Amino acid sequence: MALRIYDTARRDVVDFVPLVEGQAGVYVCGLTVQSEPHVGHIRSGVNFDVLRRWLEVSGYAVTFIRNTTDIDDKILTKSAEQGRPWFNLAYDMHRELTRAYAALNVLPPTYEPAATGHIPEMVELIELLIARGHAYAAPDGSGDVYFDVRSWQAYGELTHQKVADMEAAADADPRGKRDPRDFALWKGRKDSEPETASWPSPWGRGRPGWHIECSAMAGKYLGTAFDIHGGGVDLRFPHHENEQAQSRAAGHDFATYWMHNAWITTAGEKMSKSLGNSLLVPSVLERVRPIELRFYMVAAHYRSNVEFSFEALEEAAVGFQRIEHFLGRAGNPAASDELRAGFVDAMDDDLGTPAAVAVIYDAVRDGNKLLAEGDATGASSIAADVRAMLDVLGLDPADSAWGSTASGTTDKLTAAVDVLVAGLLDQRQAARAAKDFAAADEIRDRIKSAGIEIEDTPNGPKWSLEAGNL
Repeated sequence: MALRIYDTARRDVVDFVPLVEGQAGVYVCGLTVQSEPHVGHIRSGVNFDVLRRWLEVSGYAVTFIRNTTDIDDKILTKSAEQGRPWFNLAYDMHRELTRAYAALNVLPPTYEPAATGHIPEMVELIELLIARGHAYAAPDGSGDVYFDVRSWQAYGELTHQKVADMEAAADADPRGKRDPRDFALWKGRKDSEPETASWPSPWGRGRPGWHIECSAMAGKYLGTAFDIHGGGVDLRFPHHENEQAQSRAAGHDFATYWMHNAWITTAGEKMSKSLGNSLLVPSVLERVRPIELRFYMVAAHYRSNVEFSFEALEEAAVGFQRIEHFLGRAGNPAASDELRAGFVDAMDDDLGTPAAVAVIYDAVRDGNKLLAEGDATGASSIAADVRAMLDVLGLDPADSAWGSTASGTTDKLTAAVDVLVAGLLDQRQAARAAKDFAAADEIRDRIKSAGIEIEDTPNGPKWSLEAGNL
């Protein structure tokens, strides 16, 4: 089965057919770097990282662009509140975001353009829209430029809305608008704003509106037509609707497919700063390892809302530890060169990660059964399959990206404990041989109290850390 994805515009799961055979161009809306990233922010990065990895495993050469919005109203407001330059705030928060992505093994994009680095491209696109009759400068001399939504008959096609049913666009002063729903392409500088937050343009000094930046940057790095545009479900309107309208009004085909990941919610509401229920990534990683947080996100389908709780997160962590437990017992063989058919089918079905994880769990169960039967060779083969599947999801514990949290330090600790436990097991075996079963049981209990399981197999006793003590 070829890859099928849910296209928001079509409201259906459809076959993925790239514009150029063997290649895939993907643009994902990144974050506005106004504050520290919380787990809700990072979900989009993880979900589209899985898409990128699966496209590459499927044989596509992927150009993956993820932008950063480093100038907008929120950044200016927050920087003023904190008494520091807006560009300093944006820079610091961008670094925090980069650290969060890296912590969760999100691959760096092919390129990560920033809005402030692409002002000329935005001005050029705005001039084209004016020339084609789809944009206009405000007559009040404010320097604002708006997109004329009534001039583009297909406006609303992405989200299946009618213009008459839409609320007014609240992104700029409505005084110079022909229609309240017209949205800002360029914002003239106000006296209350720092001079550094403005650039020269044919309409006077100002800065870009939010929507124009993504159209300009996608066009620069992927061309006027590309395969997939992604982002959070909250961006469908107005952001993505406006991106599509202005791009197509400029004569560009823009994105063929639209993919949107759902929210991570708390108490049924979108996780956000305004709700005061955000959970910053570093704080969450004090409770679980980064690989476990990624597993928690990947195990849910990207289009399903996730109701966040530490109980659910820690349950997912224990589940992942069981997978690691099996890999350790099976000797952590190199990953297989092939993927199990059920896993491939799940991933080709709109990135069906819940079903893909179920395939991994089934394999682990079968592998543990073989270990119990003394079939180390068979178990090792299954472990190789498990590692291959985990690698696709960015969850291979042996991946160097996880550093010491998932492999290096754990391997050294395992080797050290192995020496100590081996001595105790020898003492236990000697006690059993002498039929001093009380002493043998006492040694076993001492080992177990340290969080170590002992398994008597036809090839002698084996030890492993209990799930939850890895």
